[in-house]
Amino acid sequence: MFELLALYLLVINAATFAAFALDKRAATRRAWRIPERRLLMMAALGGSPAALTAQQALRHKTRKEPFRTSLWLIVAAQAAVLGWTAYRALR
Repeated sequence: MFELLALYLLVINAATFAAFALDKRAATRRAWRIPERRLLMMAALGGSPAALTAQQALRHKTRKEPFRTSLWLIVAAQAAVLGWTAYRALR
């Protein structure tokens, strides 16, 4: 079970980073863009570490509001769920 979760997280984070990179490239070329809603959904599905990393490494969507706030809300919600889960497991 743990291995399957780890594989899922690896795949979703790789896909999220790739999506940010493709969107950044499209932005510089003024080409078709990946909708912000899709980028945020990928983060919400477990790709938030890659989303934050890509945002900083690629300097992409670092000042765009409300995208930036939405991403941080997703990260906060995931951290809360992870913290709650860890608390319940150790109790």
